[in-house]
Amino acid sequence: MAIRETWATRIGFILAAVGSAVGLGNIWRFPFLTAESGGAAFLVAYLFLVAVIGLPVMLVEFVIGRESKQNVVDAFPEIGAPTWKFIGAIGALAGFVILSYYSVVGGWVIQYMVGSLTGGYAGNAEAFFGSAAEGTNALAYDLLFMAIVAAIVSFGVRDGLERAAKVMIPSVVGLLVLLAAYGATLSGASEGYAYYLSPDLSTLVGDAIALLPDAAGQAFFTLSLGMGVMITYASYLGEDRNMLRDSLLIVVVDTSIAILAGLAVFPFLFAQGVDPGTGGVGTTFVGLASAFGSLPAGQVVGFVFFAMLFLAALTSAFSILEVIVSFTIDTFDVDRKPATVAIAAVIFLVGVPTAMSLDYLTLYDAIANRILLIGGGLLLAIFGGWFYASGAREELQKGMPGGETLTTAWIWILRIPVVLVLAYVLYTGIIEVAGIVAGM
Repeated sequence: MAIRETWATRIGFILAAVGSAVGLGNIWRFPFLTAESGGAAFLVAYLFLVAVIGLPVMLVEFVIGRESKQNVVDAFPEIGAPTWKFIGAIGALAGFVILSYYSVVGGWVIQYMVGSLTGGYAGNAEAFFGSAAEGTNALAYDLLFMAIVAAIVSFGVRDGLERAAKVMIPSVVGLLVLLAAYGATLSGASEGYAYYLSPDLSTLVGDAIALLPDAAGQAFFTLSLGMGVMITYASYLGEDRNMLRDSLLIVVVDTSIAILAGLAVFPFLFAQGVDPGTGGVGTTFVGLASAFGSLPAGQVVGFVFFAMLFLAALTSAFSILEVIVSFTIDTFDVDRKPATVAIAAVIFLVGVPTAMSLDYLTLYDAIANRILLIGGGLLLAIFGGWFYASGAREELQKGMPGGETLTTAWIWILRIPVVLVLAYVLYTGIIEVAGIVAGM
């Protein structure tokens, strides 16, 4: 049996966990979902669900991971709940599906970095996206992105994940701040900020229920919940860690970066008269490429943006791959490097349809975010709130003296509001996926 690795430092764990959360979900998916859902109203719903649903579920994953010191599947038998191990299997499957198309989008980012340097998308952003998003180009750059991710994971927790996160996350934040500051100087910035930050209260109240499904799916996607990442990362933690404090820090940093991404993206779109609600998955790529192509020094600004997006994509991708690699190492007692290469190769093959057609990317995204992540989160809430409440409370209180009242409140939040909201969102997700399949 291989010796289980641990984090070298607290900041290494925090940055790795933040890195998992801060990725394409914040900077690619969040702006286009915000745009499709009408702007500021979606932002309010998203922030509410991050606090009321996302944080409690993250704590369940932390508790299970640290107490078990096992991978996402074996964690449940280790804490005396073998019949619940299917939750871990759902999480691993969700990560598998997500990474299969996430790496395709990561490949798009690499192509746009090159296009920024060569001027490839200037004046013809839609044609460039069409060439980059589907076909042999998409497949080749998908393979390149997966190879880079596998290389990082193959070096292990301390030398791979932790070391990479310590460099990449500060770089992402720094570049995003620079882009947001530059965007604030553009002529359309005020209109972008109004669209993004000024909700119509009457619309918000009327659309509250309709906004829940996408907002909940985005909250789980961007916080890396329901896919086993936080269980896996917490399994490398020491017993003295205050998990409530760590989870709050991760949620606050991740959410702040998501908001910052909107502050960077929407001024660029409005400055060039780009309608942010019409681009779908291509909003970031088509809309921003058009904007960059029309700006002074647009090639430089575009390269900085897509380089930042590339780093963010990597931090999330290697955390998802680590979930599956950790399970393989623990289960089959194999070396990390060959396990990583083999799993990355299989994920690449599963993602081939998404590289060849955007229809499959839409389907995979809906299955992962509206069914697997939400379903896994619902089961985690039921398990932690109703079947493992005493053990969960005891584990959370380690490193957190005097936290009895907080842990009791946490259990009741899991039991009622979290379960009810996620059950509704799962129901709507099943209907949505059925509609997508019927229309293909």
